Amino acid sequence: MPYILIALAIVTLIAGPQLWVRFVLWRHSKEIADMPGSGAELAEHLIERYQLEGVKVVKANPNENYYSPSEKIVALSPEIYHGKSVTAVAVAAHEIGHAIQFCKEEPVSKLRDRYLTRAHQIKRIGAGILVFAPILTFAIKSPAMALWMGAVAVITMLSSALMYVAILPEEFDASFNKALPILKEGYLPENLIGAANSVLKAAALTYVAGALLDVLRLWRWIRFIR
Repeated sequence: MPYILIALAIVTLIAGPQLWVRFVLWRHSKEIADMPGSGAELAEHLIERYQLEGVKVVKANPNENYYSPSEKIVALSPEIYHGKSVTAVAVAAHEIGHAIQFCKEEPVSKLRDRYLTRAHQIKRIGAGILVFAPILTFAIKSPAMALWMGAVAVITMLSSALMYVAILPEEFDASFNKALPILKEGYLPENLIGAANSVLKAAALTYVAGALLDVLRLWRWIRFIR
């Protein structure tokens, strides 16, 4: 029984942030009748206001919201692109915050180049090792090989998660030094600023929450290899 409770506590700590992020975004996604514009319209207005040359707004797949520095694209999911909710305008403002960082070449924008690309590469390596570990173990009939490859995979995946944590300053800057002050300038009424603050916090923690969920998936693979 204690082991079950410990396992549940670990799963809650790992999956909890991701569930919280999704809950916050869902909670404030109710359409507001007198909202002056959708997420996409706000993003396009801010691009013009801040003279972000070459930056475009596109509609992405569901649950995909990001800024691509190489393409100069603010990608918004359909619910954010068309939405007229606190979640829609706050997430759109957050992604525009990233666009401002990169277009103005602010020091904080260097964190993504330094860590995020590397994190993706390391995660792919770790995932590849986990996939091929059972095959190689079966082929050469060496349990030691499985343990060695499993250890390497664990190290690479955990390193990836730590790199997501390293870009938090960039995420919080986009939310609270860029998006929140913008929204306070009359883009949202005062009574909705608190809700926007919660959404922006969730947006800033999205990468870390996703990285923690990867750790949970990693544990499932470790059990499979064992």
